[in-house]
Amino acid sequence: MSYSYAGKSNRSSDAGAAEASGLVEKVVFINRCAKVVKGGRRFSFAALAVVGDGKGKVGIGYGKANEVPDAIKKSTENAKKRMVSVKLKGDTVPHDVLGVSDGGKVLLKPASPGTGLIAGGGVRAVLEAAGVKNVLTKSMGSNNHIAVVNATLDGLLQLRLAEDIAAARKI
Repeated sequence: MSYSYAGKSNRSSDAGAAEASGLVEKVVFINRCAKVVKGGRRFSFAALAVVGDGKGKVGIGYGKANEVPDAIKKSTENAKKRMVSVKLKGDTVPHDVLGVSDGGKVLLKPASPGTGLIAGGGVRAVLEAAGVKNVLTKSMGSNNHIAVVNATLDGLLQLRLAEDIAAARKI
């Protein structure tokens, strides 16, 4: 279940700020939680969002609130605070990598130009936000959205360019 929250809401100033700064905001998952109280059920919501600039910076955020728009706003703000840079080779990943987080495992493989983004769900959202255009992915283990998204980010953070490795070895 992947949502793209493009700014059609009462948060017009936030949506305008995101578009002006060139950030891609994607809501990956919204979870509804129920607490049983004397008068019935009281619902709250948790949102998982991904924010990126499409040029190698990406962040993941999680927010909880009693209303969906508030949860989305909290998660996108959290994601903006936690943005990190990832090493990309053009519009693909430089090498094969396996990202692991909790029970989720995500395999990322570089692909030739024109292949496209072969990914689904949370993996696709993270890679689109990071600016990856050509990649092959395989999601294994847990299907939990948080685990899969964090495993994808873990894989992206493991990436290293050949120039960086050569510089580290003083070649």
